[in-house]
Amino acid sequence: MSVTIRPYRRGGWEVDIRIRMDDGREIRERRKSPVAAKSGARRWGQARERQLLANGPPRPSKEVPTLVHFAPRYMDGHVRANRLKPSTQAAQDSILRIHLIPTLGQRRLDAIGNEDVQRLKQRLSTRAVKTVNNVLSVLSRLLKCAVEWDVIDTMPCTVRLLPVTPTEAAFHDFDEYERLVEAARATDRRAHAIVLLGGEAGLRCGEMMALEWTDVDFSKRQLRVARSEWKGQVTAPKSGRPRRVPMTTRLQEALRTLRHLRGARVLCETGGSPLTQKVVQNLVRRAARRANLQHEGVHILRHTFCSHLSMQGGPVRAIQVLAGHANLATTQRYMHLSPAAIDATIRLLEGPKSGPRFGDIVETG
Repeated sequence: MSVTIRPYRRGGWEVDIRIRMDDGREIRERRKSPVAAKSGARRWGQARERQLLANGPPRPSKEVPTLVHFAPRYMDGHVRANRLKPSTQAAQDSILRIHLIPTLGQRRLDAIGNEDVQRLKQRLSTRAVKTVNNVLSVLSRLLKCAVEWDVIDTMPCTVRLLPVTPTEAAFHDFDEYERLVEAARATDRRAHAIVLLGGEAGLRCGEMMALEWTDVDFSKRQLRVARSEWKGQVTAPKSGRPRRVPMTTRLQEALRTLRHLRGARVLCETGGSPLTQKVVQNLVRRAARRANLQHEGVHILRHTFCSHLSMQGGPVRAIQVLAGHANLATTQRYMHLSPAAIDATIRLLEGPKSGPRFGDIVETG
């Protein structure tokens, strides 16, 4: 071990430190002393020598990529490697291309600061809150992956989502739904089945499209919802788990009427090819217009299913299971529609009182 002090060519003192470690490695560090006096430079060099002995040589600085260069690695190493749903993969790729890369693409990951996040929010000020939060969520997940993969040491910024105001899901009331069922029956047998699959079994559009005849058990009067389709790609349902839904009488009759041998799918074209999302949407739209309804979407049928069950007093846990909600909070969005259940709960205060009263002495064992 040695600390050599020599004049620095531009003034001051150069400190040359040589250390041989127990494993045979040699550490050498030469740098200009931050102290002007020679004696001070020597003391600084000796302190630096002790630091190197205790901690070893400094780690080489990382070459941190920019967001535009890291984005493909994130898509391959996280999004695709974890086999996220095709729709999720497409959405994240779109968010990167349309929003994050044009705004932050040339920034190094470790240089993306809080002000950059705020500028991004400002750039998206005309977008819906849900869209902004989706963009921010992808940015946050990308930076967390960079930390996990040791690309950067720590999160360089704080990503705070915009506050979301809870909204009530639109649905058809009982009269509107009956009009829609009758209009669908008069429009097309497939439209009739689609309206009932959504409004009386709670299937999502992709779940309807992927439903096969082997999933329909007429003897037990139930459906097995095990798959979902998105742009020709079949995956598990959104919750990730299959579920079984009992069929109402008219849903069962509609499926019996629709039954065919053209293919495995329940909903298909005359030649046997599966229905596309666009065709399913158009069938429902035609029936809704025929029924003179304001809302024409397919997903409103699922909202109608949950809303009607809640309004009829269905238990929240049962609705969650039937709808295939992964989170109970999603189901609870419909609970304000159950005035009977709320009224019955308040009536508990008027019933016979049980348990200790205020002021009673309760003995414990």
